[in-house]
Amino acid sequence: MDEQIPNRPDDASVSVVVEPKRRPGLSRDRPKIPRYNVLLWNTDDHTFDYVEKMLRELFGHAHEQCVVIAKTVDEDGRAVVLTTTKEHAEFKRDQILAYGKDDSVKNCAGSMTATIEETS
Repeated sequence: MDEQIPNRPDDASVSVVVEPKRRPGLSRDRPKIPRYNVLLWNTDDHTFDYVEKMLRELFGHAHEQCVVIAKTVDEDGRAVVLTTTKEHAEFKRDQILAYGKDDSVKNCAGSMTATIEETS
């Protein structure tokens, strides 16, 4: 005995929407994680080559990005080199501060200055 299967629409025309189950008391709106800028400050003791080398090694920036950042630091006194979480920003700031002096500048005393600030 053959059992009759009711007519079904073509599979391509069937769509099923499955709503995820949500646990009671949880909101879809998650609090936003604050973002922080890592700021590089201008000094007269460092060359463009030093800045580019540091940005490439510590941040992986491309040559073009390094040039823009170096020019911004030189012209505006500071530049944002990264925007990230607080802990990561602190780490990257500390890497800049520990990077060392520019050996091509005779009187260079040490690393460039860097700070972090919360974005608005």
